[in-house]
Amino acid sequence: MKLNVYADKMSQPSRAVVFFCKVNGIDYEEIKVHIPKGQHLTPEFEAINLMQKLPAIADGRFKLFESHAILIYLACAFPGVADHWYPADVFKRSKIHSVLDWHHSNLRRGAAPYVFNTTIAPILGRPLNPQAAAEAEIILSSSLSKLESFWLKGNGRFLLGGNQPSIADLSLVCELMQLEVLDEKDRTRLLGPHKKVQQWIENTRNATNPHFDEVHRVIMLAKERQQHQRLKAAKNEGGSNMKKPLVSRM
Repeated sequence: MKLNVYADKMSQPSRAVVFFCKVNGIDYEEIKVHIPKGQHLTPEFEAINLMQKLPAIADGRFKLFESHAILIYLACAFPGVADHWYPADVFKRSKIHSVLDWHHSNLRRGAAPYVFNTTIAPILGRPLNPQAAAEAEIILSSSLSKLESFWLKGNGRFLLGGNQPSIADLSLVCELMQLEVLDEKDRTRLLGPHKKVQQWIENTRNATNPHFDEVHRVIMLAKERQQHQRLKAAKNEGGSNMKKPLVSRM
């Protein structure tokens, strides 16, 4: 029976699971669950994941949610997945767990709410929240610094000094690719100081293409839409600020 992956690829964790399946040639069916339409809140999806969160999988009668748990399961359950994704060595495996746990408590706590409260909220019918964005930016900036100085220390091309990517690389890179939807000046301000992080993103892209670009196509399309809307808004604002010509009373 084919693996079912329930996902919305605008969701960072959803992309990580789909990404892993693609790069490892796992036979799966992607079942699209559109978050903006509230499809994750339907009784049909609740039967798959009582928590009503994405992603989730169904492998026969076995159901699982939480992206990190899913990535670990897929790496262990499907033959042919290379060892570097989730090494058999317990020491290397434990290090990967430490990255994944850190991700949820730090990088995701900064990146996800920052993008949501500066860009994504109106798409879901919610107002932008500058205060929440400012609080999230503090966590995001701190997390990027830790990523640069600690998780990417050494001469390796990937997290933990590895020369090949692991499930941790996929999870974290999908998180940071969400920053593509930001205004370019804002994204450059956040990522610009972190040269190792930028190089690591490029290393992961090069090691996993064409799957990297394929799974992030939805983000790049969203980026184009956001840029178009910003240009349109700027043009409208410019037009409204133009002084009306004075008319002589003579």
